[in-house]
Amino acid sequence: MTAALTRADSRPHPPAEPQDGTCPDTARDGILQRQARRESSARTYARSLPIVPVRAKGMTVEGADGRRYLDCLSGAGTLALGHNHPVVLEAIRAVLDAEAPLHVLDLATPVKDRFVDALFETLPPEFARDARIQFCGPAGTDGVEAALKLVRTATGRRGVLAFTGAYHGMTAGALAVSGDTAIREAIGPGADEVTRLPYPYAYRCPFGVGGPEGAALAVRYAETLLDDPAGGVAAPAAMIVEAVQGEGGVIPAPDTWLREMRRITDERGIPLILDEVQTGLGRTGAFWAVEHSGVVPDVMVISKAVGGSLPLAVIVYRGDLDRWWPGAHAGTFRGNQLAMAAGTATIAHIRANRLDTRAAELGDRLTTGLRALMAGRPEIGDVRGRGLMIGVEIVDPDAAPGVDGARPAAPELAAAVRAAALDRGLIVELGGRHGAVVRLLPPLTMTDSQAAAVLDRLADAIPAATAAVRKASTRRGRTA
Repeated sequence: MTAALTRADSRPHPPAEPQDGTCPDTARDGILQRQARRESSARTYARSLPIVPVRAKGMTVEGADGRRYLDCLSGAGTLALGHNHPVVLEAIRAVLDAEAPLHVLDLATPVKDRFVDALFETLPPEFARDARIQFCGPAGTDGVEAALKLVRTATGRRGVLAFTGAYHGMTAGALAVSGDTAIREAIGPGADEVTRLPYPYAYRCPFGVGGPEGAALAVRYAETLLDDPAGGVAAPAAMIVEAVQGEGGVIPAPDTWLREMRRITDERGIPLILDEVQTGLGRTGAFWAVEHSGVVPDVMVISKAVGGSLPLAVIVYRGDLDRWWPGAHAGTFRGNQLAMAAGTATIAHIRANRLDTRAAELGDRLTTGLRALMAGRPEIGDVRGRGLMIGVEIVDPDAAPGVDGARPAAPELAAAVRAAALDRGLIVELGGRHGAVVRLLPPLTMTDSQAAAVLDRLADAIPAATAAVRKASTRRGRTA
């Protein structure tokens, strides 16, 4: 690691400028141009974040042009310990130095055995006691597919209960239970078996009331629909839910509402699937997001951070659901030994250093600072989240609030905030219904000075973005 990059971790607000005095954009631009020419139109992050990372340590990323950035994307939540954490690198090197097999399908290995032990030690004891684990393909969406197949096999039913605003992955089954109709249109059979229920969203409450009353109405709606013989609900094999919707706009489920979903599913014999792909391993201030409510699910989908930055996905589920036959669900890359070793090291480091507690403390500090900023910035409609999973909803500062008190979402302004933040050395991404929620997913190892720098850079970026959007709007008006 270069000395310049190491220093960047300790500086509260380093400029996003070339550090070596050279002409910075030549190499970067060439790589980006070749990517645009050769890669598919489906690429996303490369369009909104035109950087070419070449080195990274902790929360700091250095681009090919010499600029340095604080990374609040963390591989969409994959990098719980940040980039190139020493315990992860050591675990990977140990497997390589031992000349252990790297690819073993579903064969038993010491590396896998240690990983399963470490993972099960983190689960609620009553869940872990009789749990089974299935190693899936390497992505969270593969885990969702496995979970859906599991419950349909176990129950003999086809229907699934899912929620508005949900995101569970990009394969056909996972998309069927996600909430974005634009990307669901081409998935083929299966979507008609999904019943979509309202997810409590206090800022833009589907019932127009928000708060505990809105959550209570969502519970009543779900229960009434399920008990209506003419409700049109396919017999549910499961309910799948995120304790905090990530891509949906960083919307935490109220604990009381999640407990009610557990009651509703229990009373009707419906397995409850918790999608912990983005929320797991301390991200929300508890090791698992479901711990905040005390709910014990029937199935957990786990990926992203569990591989210690490498591809790995599993489902853990109640033993009585284990009615698969050999080969009923498989995947060539489900035996990734390096990911299991890295995951074991990550789990151990988070637990030993209580990084879940640290995430809760830093998350409170960041949300408090962002809410203080909101008081003077009408572009910020809402600040919400749990632990180090934070959303800042960007709204039209010049529009009147609606009947629910919320201003209209401002996706163009949110995109401008993202760009202005990048100019200031801060990597953030967008999510939410209209792509208007700035999402913060920093590593759990973020320092106090880095947290302060994130607040400073967002505080600079938001008014700069507003001025740029207004200037562009004025220019368009003159040329119309």
